[in-house]
Amino acid sequence: MTRWLALGFIVVIGGGCAPRVVPLKGAPAPDRKLPVLRLAPGHRKLVFHWDYQENSLMVNGDGAIRVASPDSARVDLFLNGGVFLGKATLIGDNLTAPNRNQVERVLPPPALMWAALGRLAIPALPDTVLTVDGDVTYADIGRPSAWRVTIKGNRLMQLARLSGGRIAEVVTRDEGGRLLYEVPGRRKLWLGITRDEEVPAFDASIWGP
Repeated sequence: MTRWLALGFIVVIGGGCAPRVVPLKGAPAPDRKLPVLRLAPGHRKLVFHWDYQENSLMVNGDGAIRVASPDSARVDLFLNGGVFLGKATLIGDNLTAPNRNQVERVLPPPALMWAALGRLAIPALPDTVLTVDGDVTYADIGRPSAWRVTIKGNRLMQLARLSGGRIAEVVTRDEGGRLLYEVPGRRKLWLGITRDEEVPAFDASIWGP
């Protein structure tokens, strides 16, 4: 599994506790707004290898994500050996799956799933605080803070959902096609993108049950 480095704000506390957030880095930027981060136009297919860890349980396999701009995606997961594990369809903020409980145990919820694909799609909340450190923008959103966003240039690098000043769950992206979804102290899902290509429009049937 890939070793991951947090992007400047997670402090891990021993004993499996959710980590606290630390103050935002950089200089306050009261006149700056978060960039609008959308899916690239058209249709893409991403092929990946995944590793999942929950306590002593460790499983892995392969999968694919079919993405249609502006707001549709389908995920298919296979265990090693090609055994089909499950599928999920995400349209807007609506996640559907034949076995929703199993899917929600493995995959991020909609806002974090979109973040894994580079789209910022979190609820509109007042009181956004931004700071800038070189080409990296950090933002706390909500009062009390409900989300923390890290953007490098125009690339979404990390999105964390906060609760009580701690990280409840977080998606981290690096620039090499690797993703990590983590519920601290509970479970982790690593994805390594092996192919990312533009494809023709998908048949409408893939968005169905």
